[in-house]
Amino acid sequence: MAWNEPGGNSNNQDPWGGKRRNNGDRKGPPDLDEAFRKLQESLNGLFGGSKKRGDDGGGSGKGGGYGLLGIGFVILAAVWLYSAVYVVDEQEQAVVLRFGKYYETVGPGLNIYFPPIDRKYMENVTRERAYTKQGQMLTEDENIVEVPLTVQYKITNLQDFVLNVDQPEISLQHATESALRHVVGSTAMDQVLTEGRELMASEIKERLQRFLDTYRTGITVTQVNVQSAAAPREVQEAFDDVIRAREDEQRSRNQAETYANGVVPEARGQAQRILEDANGYRDETVSRAKGEADRFTKLVAEYRKAPEVTRQRLYLDTMQEVFSNTSKVLVTGNKNGQSNLLYLPLDKMVDGGRSGTAPVTGAAAVGNNDVSTRAADSQQQQTRSRESR
Repeated sequence: MAWNEPGGNSNNQDPWGGKRRNNGDRKGPPDLDEAFRKLQESLNGLFGGSKKRGDDGGGSGKGGGYGLLGIGFVILAAVWLYSAVYVVDEQEQAVVLRFGKYYETVGPGLNIYFPPIDRKYMENVTRERAYTKQGQMLTEDENIVEVPLTVQYKITNLQDFVLNVDQPEISLQHATESALRHVVGSTAMDQVLTEGRELMASEIKERLQRFLDTYRTGITVTQVNVQSAAAPREVQEAFDDVIRAREDEQRSRNQAETYANGVVPEARGQAQRILEDANGYRDETVSRAKGEADRFTKLVAEYRKAPEVTRQRLYLDTMQEVFSNTSKVLVTGNKNGQSNLLYLPLDKMVDGGRSGTAPVTGAAAVGNNDVSTRAADSQQQQTRSRESR
């Protein structure tokens, strides 16, 4: 029942816990000092500083001071604990310094450190970062080009990254510019503008990583991309003309190489064929000469055994060889001096003998070699008869 409802005990109690006096005089609003005093007594009871109401005012004030001090300590401890406990993600690492000196490197998980004597530096060590650089560079042949560059890197040693260099990423930028100027300064302009970019990127990466390892920055360069270089805007038209002229030169060179690739193998084939023909002719001539020499040697041996027969055989072979290459046919009369001859188509017989076939006409057909042999025999007989006379 509410304190001010009809029939209640509103005459004896107010909402602030105080009782009304029977004499009828009523108090005003609740006493704030009394409320604070009750709160202070409750806190003193919690922290062991409770005093009885009958104690003097000095003891009560002393207990209240201790209570506030305890509250302050509790709040500070909560704040310290909240700031000291931290969580390291899977992709991160943390370096803890104690009294300004390296203490440990912390991996993923829930960890705690003790500020202010400890300090921590937490970084993502798996994420690849990128740095872009663009500027005008002087090439080896004293031409100015604008070279855009992108460097991708990540932190591989967090201790070196935190302790060895004050601003490692600024050092990375300076080292990148130095490596880029060195490589571009030792490369010709046409290589920078055309096919030499991949080689430049490899050289820049190697030199840049060497700088970073010397500084011990804890940074590893994963990729260097040299984008399309271009001439300054003021001389862009002249550079375009140079590029077109270079393309024309390359096209003419390719055409010349194509023509050479078609002509040179053919000429080499012809030269090889001539060499083979010459070698064949040489072998044939040498072999024929050796055969003739062997034949003559054997013929001498046979001539010594039977000179007359050998001489006659040589004569017949010579006459056969001579008559086989002529179109003339010599026919003599018979032994009785009669000159009756049958008609023979001698011209066709000669032609047939040369072609390897013997045509048959009329009653008889005689080969060219047989006619020559008979003619030679007749001539030899006449010669012998004359010698005997």
